[in-house]
Amino acid sequence: MVEILANAPAEPAGAVTYAAADGLLGSVWLLVAIPLVSAAVLLLLGRRADRWGHWLGVAAIGAAFLLGLTYFFQLRGLENKSVELSLWDFITVGNLRVDFGLLFDPLAAVFVLLITGVGFLIHLYAVEYMAHDAGRRRFFGYFNLFVAAMLLLVLGNNYVMLYFGWEGVGLASYLLISFWYERPSAATAGKKAFLMNRVGDAGLAIGIFIMFATLGTTQYDEVFTGVGSLTATTVLVLGLLLLLGATGKSGQFPLQAWLPDAMEGPTPVSALIHAATMVTAGVYLIARSNPIFSANSTLQLVVVSVGALTLLIGCVIGAAKDDIKRVLAWSTVSQIGYMFLGVGLGGAAYALAIVHLLAHGFFKANMFLGAGSVMHGMNDQVDIRRFGGLSKYMKVTWITFMMGWLAIIGMFPFSGFFSKEPIIVAAFEREDWTAWLFGMAALLGAGLTAFYMTRLFVLTFHGPKRWTEDIEHPHESPKLMTIPLILLAAGSVGAGFLLATSVPDWLAATAGLGGQEEGHHAVLSHTVITVLSLLVTVLGAGLAWFLFRAGTATEPQPAGVLVTAARRNLYTDAFNEAVFEKPGIFLTRALVYLDNRGVDGLVNGLAAAVGGGSGRLRRLQTGFVRSYATSILTGALLVLAAFLAVEAGWLA
Repeated sequence: MVEILANAPAEPAGAVTYAAADGLLGSVWLLVAIPLVSAAVLLLLGRRADRWGHWLGVAAIGAAFLLGLTYFFQLRGLENKSVELSLWDFITVGNLRVDFGLLFDPLAAVFVLLITGVGFLIHLYAVEYMAHDAGRRRFFGYFNLFVAAMLLLVLGNNYVMLYFGWEGVGLASYLLISFWYERPSAATAGKKAFLMNRVGDAGLAIGIFIMFATLGTTQYDEVFTGVGSLTATTVLVLGLLLLLGATGKSGQFPLQAWLPDAMEGPTPVSALIHAATMVTAGVYLIARSNPIFSANSTLQLVVVSVGALTLLIGCVIGAAKDDIKRVLAWSTVSQIGYMFLGVGLGGAAYALAIVHLLAHGFFKANMFLGAGSVMHGMNDQVDIRRFGGLSKYMKVTWITFMMGWLAIIGMFPFSGFFSKEPIIVAAFEREDWTAWLFGMAALLGAGLTAFYMTRLFVLTFHGPKRWTEDIEHPHESPKLMTIPLILLAAGSVGAGFLLATSVPDWLAATAGLGGQEEGHHAVLSHTVITVLSLLVTVLGAGLAWFLFRAGTATEPQPAGVLVTAARRNLYTDAFNEAVFEKPGIFLTRALVYLDNRGVDGLVNGLAAAVGGGSGRLRRLQTGFVRSYATSILTGALLVLAAFLAVEAGWLA
């Protein structure tokens, strides 16, 4: 039987009251079950589902979106906007009790709508994009599995359920990034993503162990109620471990290197990872765990520092890349940095980060699918130095991509302005001198974002043609690909304002998130910050337009120290290789040598000694009586000699 609980914010922390079971909300588990069953059907039926499997995958996500929308309106009608479903006992070992339960509250609801809504449009787009791929049915099976795992992640009512979905997302991302595994680059990228995420996942797992060791539970409400009883050091360590897990999934410093390489997968995979699923998981984890992070100011400072540093790293590297998808990937690293900055600031800024996350889902999916449309019309070319002039040939892609470009750089009145600018203002409202540090970092990031995203837009759609010989005539994509682009472009235009004016109050029903809060006076007025933000955006975009309106060289040119470093990802890959990979390889080889020569050598040597000795002793078994008699006589003489020696005192 499904047990439905309602958590009322007015009750004391940790209090749970039972509400009358609502039949519709009692089926929230269908959100996970539908795409999961669809994935199982597509993967188990094999080639028998090739002709219709992709439409099953699309229908599953469409059904999940309609259900999510229905549940959302049902939740709005509840006085206590938090419904918890306990389905069955998942783990019962000693004092550890973990139920397989789901929590549908305002935070989970907005993530469900993002995952299924944007995810549905990406699935629809992928039908045509993957039309000529022999593995399309398998692709949609992995796609549905990805969505199911992400839904479990955001709907779980405890950290073990979250971790279950967390690992499912990691598995699905590996399968999709390395989908074209026959390409060495794709296989390597999949392994890189999988291994780097394991580092973060280990931190999250240890954090969950600490929760149980110190609080005896992993249930959200019980953990958050017990945070006040923990020492400051325990809270700091616990928060840092959760942050490590978040940086892995969200591609934040120091675990950001896997995310751009994930572009080796099909373009719809990139859109789903960057817009609606995997990289948003880290932001969700910190927002969900807000009582832990809000309980320690040092922990919040670390989160803000990671966000500020990562958003600048993403901007600098993105400005030096020429692969259209990798530029967008580094822009995701940077935009997620803004979200980490928001959740690190705490208080009402949690909601600002979620608003930016939701708005980002629209314009980032729009631009990734737009990049796929460009590749579709340009024979899979990805080098923006060899594009140019495509606005004449791909009108829909050009206009929709323009909407995403204006949104991500934060130009008024597009969605990015309403979602990113409040985070910049909140950064300037910190209590101490760090207001200038983090505020200026966010402001600088806005200018750099405008520069490198304008560079991408101009080199792709404007300027002279720089195509390679194999491109005869670029063409617009089919309607099944352009319709999702149009819908996402509409979200890129208007979603920011709608979200900024509704989501904070909606999230106020989730403890610690949203609502109006009396903040500190900013070191600069709100108006001044807004003007500065728009000014640096216009300057960055204008500079890029001036530099690249006539095109660029089609081959890499000698560059200064900073550009060279940016082209090499600021040497982060080289650092990881020198500090972790090479020592790891050396240690592995040393252990293999020790195993072969030492452990195996000892075992094999003992076996050889026994075998050789047995062989020599076997020679004594001749079958001749005279040989045995001689042996007996020799033995008797030796025994007699020993007795005589003892009697004579020779062996005393």
